[in-house]
Amino acid sequence: MLLEEDPSTLIAHTTQNFNIAPDRHAVSRVAESLSTLQQARDLRLRESETNLKKLARTLNTLQSQHQEVTSSHSSAEHASLISRLDTQKFRVAKNVSDLEMETERLQTQLAELQARLQELELQGVDGGDASAAGAGATATGENGNGSGSGNGGQVRSVEDEVLLRLKVYRSLGIEIEREEQDGGEFTRAVVRNDRRGDVCVVNVDRHRFSRFFYANYFWQTL
Repeated sequence: MLLEEDPSTLIAHTTQNFNIAPDRHAVSRVAESLSTLQQARDLRLRESETNLKKLARTLNTLQSQHQEVTSSHSSAEHASLISRLDTQKFRVAKNVSDLEMETERLQTQLAELQARLQELELQGVDGGDASAAGAGATATGENGNGSGSGNGGQVRSVEDEVLLRLKVYRSLGIEIEREEQDGGEFTRAVVRNDRRGDVCVVNVDRHRFSRFFYANYFWQTL
């Protein structure tokens, strides 16, 4: 009976008995998934190519800038500049150290001179007490020399004291000048700094500034 039927009919009946719809749906889903995956891969590939082009442009820019910098700045000149700056740094450090030592020395010398000046002022012109000198002058007047001789001794004592102070000032580099039209007062001082080679002329006006101001100014100038 089977051999008597048409083969095409048998095949048609056989295919009708197979349930291939789920397989066809599965194949469709797989095809869609493959299509979606391919699209995603293409998108990522385009993004990667775009980033690669940007990085290539950045690299070219940096390379050109690097070439410009290296061509405009020589390594030998840079090393020479660093060496010169190091030398200047050590020279400045040495000068600062020398100036600090010189400052300490001058401060010590200033303290010694101030102490010496105070000692001379306390001792008086003759190296003793000023009251003793005054007493000696009085005794001389009482022994018959008269008041004129005592006054002359006091004048000489004052003049010697002035000369001694002028000598001390001159040893420090300060020349005191007297103006005749001002009644014999000292109105100008010439301060010389041999170490710096400076000369400073100061007009002394006791009515405008105090002695303390002028003393500080003279020490700072020295």
